[in-house]
Amino acid sequence: MKSPVFTRTIALGSIILSRSLGLGQGLPVEEAVLTTAPNVPPPIVRSHKAKVVVNLETLEFNGRLSDGVEYTFWTFGGTVPGSFIRVREGDLVEFHLNNHPSSKMPHNIDLHAVTGPGGGAASSFTAPGKTSTFSFTALNPGLYVYHCATAPVGMHIANGMYGLILVEPEEGLPPVDKEFYVMQSEFYTKGPYGEEGNQPFSMEKALTEIPDYVVFNGSVGAMVGDNAITASVGDKVRLYVGNGGPNLVSSFHVIGEIFDSVYVEGGLSAINRNVQTTMVPAGGSAIVDFALETSGTYILVDHSIFRAFNKGAIGMLKVDGPEDKLVYSGKQEEGIYLPEGGGIQQIPGDSASAVSSGPLSKAERMEMGERIYAQNCLACHQPTGVGIPGAFPPLAGSDYLAADKSRAIGVVINGLQGEIAVNGTTYNGVMPAVALGDSQVASVLTYVMNTWGNDYGEVTAMDVTQKRSEH
Repeated sequence: MKSPVFTRTIALGSIILSRSLGLGQGLPVEEAVLTTAPNVPPPIVRSHKAKVVVNLETLEFNGRLSDGVEYTFWTFGGTVPGSFIRVREGDLVEFHLNNHPSSKMPHNIDLHAVTGPGGGAASSFTAPGKTSTFSFTALNPGLYVYHCATAPVGMHIANGMYGLILVEPEEGLPPVDKEFYVMQSEFYTKGPYGEEGNQPFSMEKALTEIPDYVVFNGSVGAMVGDNAITASVGDKVRLYVGNGGPNLVSSFHVIGEIFDSVYVEGGLSAINRNVQTTMVPAGGSAIVDFALETSGTYILVDHSIFRAFNKGAIGMLKVDGPEDKLVYSGKQEEGIYLPEGGGIQQIPGDSASAVSSGPLSKAERMEMGERIYAQNCLACHQPTGVGIPGAFPPLAGSDYLAADKSRAIGVVINGLQGEIAVNGTTYNGVMPAVALGDSQVASVLTYVMNTWGNDYGEVTAMDVTQKRSEH
């Protein structure tokens, strides 16, 4: 391996040579529009080649990895992932890499869209307070990852140095209504998931490929709640999905949607139709298109599912507009299943067609509530109700739950987001509204309020009906 001084000399020589050759003479010149995830630069409407100037800064800083957890990120453009770059097939790209004077490390860039040694890395090694320039022609259309390739390469990537560059084909991509930038990656911290404070990088965990965090767009919660991406019924949505790694393969999935088209591995030739989950390798990408037929909140996950619910790989697409009951009806009725010849008994209050047979007893609510908890709540709040430190509050021994039965009912039927204090600890997450009938809400709350040592009273279907009537 050549020394950084030698590499830097080559880079400077390359700049001088490119200027002497007059690369790009006769081409119109434009400044690249760079955007921060989840935003994407607008489609390219010109029908000719251009010289596109990209100015990208490398910056190191302390930032939020999760609530109460900070990390020292190394970045392209001051964000994780780095800025989205959009050019056209055949464009000459003049790339300026600027390393902020406050940086402690030299950096470079390897763009997978580049045909040439190191993907640009050999010509872009840049010390703190310096700038490097090189040029390349975007020969191949597709969606490509870029990342830092300065030694130790894995550490630079693990600290946040990756992003996407789209090389549009000459004819452009099929038009859509909304485009978003989603990039998965993992972080390896000295402390376990949720341990508060400034967490340093753990080389030991990175070598064993067991991350503490697997996230979309750089941090836990970067795409949920107020940070969710949004669209409307009738929109066609395109997601540019990347995987910075540095180690794991992503099983990318949107709960409640089917991808109409998947541009496999970021190429633009092979297109799969009607795909449920698509694999995105470390250092790879995919483009997924889908139409929105009905409203609601759709959940983006890595379907290696513990990564989603326990390590942070979760996002939200909130879709407004009318519901289409033919596309998806929602729950139509609820009953008690009696397999020993008893058939199905309707539960009053959960369906307009329910047969009234009296309210459920506490024992019946506890039994049903345990099943509902296992289906809807267990992943976040855990089998013993202890929650996940720094992410999901405990239900066992919860002063928040004990204080106000009516508020607890409202949380289940309406959802909750923003800061709450539970047992002296502040949580700031998102609990989506759960589509349950009145008897179901009463059952799961009765179960939670009388399990794990809790003794907080009961909730009836009538309590839930009354709470709904307040809105």
